[in-house]
Amino acid sequence: MADLFQDVSHTPSTYSAQDIEVLEGLEPVRQRPGMYIGGTDERALHHLVAEVIDNSMDEAVAGHANRIDVEMRDDGSIIIGDNGRGIPVDEHPKFAPKSALEVILTTLHSGGKFKEGAYATSGGLHGVGISVVNALSAHLEIEVARERTLYRQSYARGKALGPLECLGPVQNRRGTRVCFIPDPDIFGEKAALKAARVYKLVRSKAYLFRGVEIRWRCTEALIEKGDDTPREDTLHFPGGLADFLGESLKGRTMATETLFAGIAQFPDQAGKVEWAIGWPEFGDGQLSTYCNTVPTPQGGSHEAGLRMAVLKAVRAYGEMTGNKRAAQLVADDVFTNAAAMLSVFIKNPQFQGQTKEKLSSPEATRLVDNAVRDSFDHWLAEQPERGQALLSWSIERMDERLRRRAEREVKRASYTSKRRLRLPGKLTDCSQDKAEGTEIYIVEGDSAGGSAKQARDRKTQAVLPIRGKILNVASATAQKIAANQEVKDLTLALGCGVRDHYNGDALRYEKVIIMCDADVDGAHIATLLMTFFFQEMPQLVRDGRLYLAQPPLYRLAKGGIVHYARDDAHKDALMASVFAGKTKVEVSRFKGLGEMPPAQLRDTTMARASRTLLRVTLPQPGEGYRVIADLVGRLMGKRPEDRFAFIQDHAEFVDKNALDV
Repeated sequence: MADLFQDVSHTPSTYSAQDIEVLEGLEPVRQRPGMYIGGTDERALHHLVAEVIDNSMDEAVAGHANRIDVEMRDDGSIIIGDNGRGIPVDEHPKFAPKSALEVILTTLHSGGKFKEGAYATSGGLHGVGISVVNALSAHLEIEVARERTLYRQSYARGKALGPLECLGPVQNRRGTRVCFIPDPDIFGEKAALKAARVYKLVRSKAYLFRGVEIRWRCTEALIEKGDDTPREDTLHFPGGLADFLGESLKGRTMATETLFAGIAQFPDQAGKVEWAIGWPEFGDGQLSTYCNTVPTPQGGSHEAGLRMAVLKAVRAYGEMTGNKRAAQLVADDVFTNAAAMLSVFIKNPQFQGQTKEKLSSPEATRLVDNAVRDSFDHWLAEQPERGQALLSWSIERMDERLRRRAEREVKRASYTSKRRLRLPGKLTDCSQDKAEGTEIYIVEGDSAGGSAKQARDRKTQAVLPIRGKILNVASATAQKIAANQEVKDLTLALGCGVRDHYNGDALRYEKVIIMCDADVDGAHIATLLMTFFFQEMPQLVRDGRLYLAQPPLYRLAKGGIVHYARDDAHKDALMASVFAGKTKVEVSRFKGLGEMPPAQLRDTTMARASRTLLRVTLPQPGEGYRVIADLVGRLMGKRPEDRFAFIQDHAEFVDKNALDV
């Protein structure tokens, strides 16, 4: 301890006033770029583009511009221009003889957004945006067309290369045009702006402010192979967020046919809010929020207001319709799988950090809550079937949340002793807690999943849709199997593990039922799924837990007589027996499970009293098992020549008239 308090009075001092460094101008930005743009990685590099575009968007939102031009060139530069008022170029009274333009570009915390009245709402409020871009650019050139006169000034790494030039009179031009090249000394020699990422950014800006038109141009050499980014495009979306969300959800089965979308002004000219929300039946959702066109990926107070408004409205609707369970809903029940977009424009927003990833303005919660709540109340009540559909959708997710919480509390066997498995979002689970008497239907696609969900017994039957043809595990590497999303979702849903980690007691359902279309594609998908269970969970098959559903391919009707046929042979047999001698028998061929009305799917394929299931069996390890393993390896393995030989050996047994192609 004595050493800690030794006399150091005789130690020569090496720390003096000479060691205190004062960084002037934009030097702090170049020495510590992470403090201003969050780092020097690709995200930070593209943040430079966002800062310049935000300035042009602020002009548009303020009503002074209606067009923005963005152009990427093969020399690594990007040009962003608008037809706004143009940055002031007259001499700044405090920094004479410098122009206001040069002050803005070379001084931190300078700009026109500190003073009341210059901008009602804007995304850049710290006064560091364009100056940071200038500091971190190898070269920046800015042109201002103001009062029919054109001005230009060039910079390198934040320093002016000369005075502001007056280029003389100019007609039919106004606004600010910025051209810059990010500095490789900061971002690395190989760093380059990505056309796809910049295009996505400018496209989102056009959606966020429906009054602006963004003209996009990009040199073809900058568009990567396989990228669908256009060389030229004009982005203008009068429908705003509703257009964007509607396009992104196209083709997905929705809980409600229409989106909840709208726009509302805040009282006392405090700004406005725009929103769009959809509720997909299957798959993950996403909540994207913005403030003054600036993305806020971490959400914040405006998101809290939206969640509060929607939750209170759904609860109130449940109370109005006599559904007492609605009172148990929480915001996550309504938003976890929802696809939503929220954009607010407010005065003097408060963000966390210069990169503005989270809005912290407390008044935003109240403003958004009040504006959205009234609209949502009317939207729910306007069409009762729509309100009921959303209420049911939310309660289903509440049931899933409560079920998972109960499983956590009792340490149900479907979870490992160390951690709880997370069920896939596309799984529509049954409400019964115990595995005894429950079933999971594995179906192909959201359309079939939607029909099965409506046809099922909610208490004991779960539905897991898979997308397309599942991976052929017999010919795939272990790494590919582990990375496949459909395989992961299926494994998580069953909860019993695979191969050496398989635990039959942890299987979450008593029966696992493969339900595919009654055609060639359906047979192929069923074969791929059986291959998965054979290779990854053979004991599940040996225990008699795996089944094949038998959906019909045809519906035959005459008068009040209706029968369903599994295939062509069954159809011919019915025509020769039940419908013998009858004319004009109506024969309908189902295109797939998704085309079947839920009532018919329930009666023919899912209702225990009327369905037919085929149990898939597998012998214990031994000679019989080796024969099956050899056959699976030949038909599903990595060697196509084995499959070709099998086809040649068995071609003579094929009934060519019965081929379904």
